[in-house]
Amino acid sequence: MSPTPRLDSAGMWEAACAWPEGLTEAYGAARRVFGSAGVAAADEPIQAVVAFGLGTGGAACDATAALTAGQLAVPFVTCHDSLVPTFVGPDCLVVVVACGDSPETVAAARQSEARGARVIGIGNDLELARLVAGAGIPWCEVGAEGARGRAGFGPATVSLLGALSAAGLLPDWSAEVSAAAGFVARRRDAFVAEKGNAAELARRIGRTIPLVYGSSGLAAVAARWWKSCVNLNAKSPAFAAELPGLTYDELAGWGQGGDITRQTMTLVFLRHDREPSAVPALFESVRAATEEVMADVLDVWADSRHDLGRLFELALLGELVSLEMAAREGVDPGPVPAVEEAHFAQR
Repeated sequence: MSPTPRLDSAGMWEAACAWPEGLTEAYGAARRVFGSAGVAAADEPIQAVVAFGLGTGGAACDATAALTAGQLAVPFVTCHDSLVPTFVGPDCLVVVVACGDSPETVAAARQSEARGARVIGIGNDLELARLVAGAGIPWCEVGAEGARGRAGFGPATVSLLGALSAAGLLPDWSAEVSAAAGFVARRRDAFVAEKGNAAELARRIGRTIPLVYGSSGLAAVAARWWKSCVNLNAKSPAFAAELPGLTYDELAGWGQGGDITRQTMTLVFLRHDREPSAVPALFESVRAATEEVMADVLDVWADSRHDLGRLFELALLGELVSLEMAAREGVDPGPVPAVEEAHFAQR
């Protein structure tokens, strides 16, 4: 769909463009798998949910935390390593989410099961799938194997929402997921059209380093997803931070080095119309403090009127921008040898 010629041995462009159509099916599959497994049925009610994940799985955990804030009657804790909190036990629901090889998540699943927690799994990590199958842990497969599995952010997120619904901790989000799927598919078509947002933003970022800012909650999750996608797909540095937190420290760091940063860095603001009331003024303060020391300052607004659509719209655009950045430089987005070598060194 993009006019830019691209080197893409793993089919990352197609995988990114396809995931909006998979949202409804992924959500329904999770509800069926975890509902039939009786996740909610236990003598002891669930007192906390602990979600483990790194990479795409970790992003799905963070997204679920942002989307369900204020809706869950129990704490929702996200963990991005193998360290299991001391409170995890029989009254906890542990969700392990692994879209790709994730030894830390496998280790967390083993420890949690040993403590008697109710453990469920989501993803495509083969080692984790074998572990949960052997232990009788409910498992919902999401995404393709290999590099394409990285593009499973949306389906992994709705699968986690489906798991919480099946556990009786959330109402049925079927209508919200269906609406978001249709909306994001339409936005994708606009993003990838000739002279669409994805190609234009990639052109404006060029060879500079994107610094992506979003307000706390769903925009901050999307900002971190932009960073991850640029790192993995474009093989380029990128950074992310959230408001209001960055105004207490990072903002002061732009007082020096402007002669360097204005040649090397582009600031991207991820915005939406449900930001807390103080946030728009904070964005303007950040702009005033940084526009003289950045190559460019780009505003990216979500059009959706609903949180799930806002999150997925911003996240998908970042993914497509990173793929356009890769195409502009002749970079193959699929292989990530540096990541694979780092994981191999752990074994």
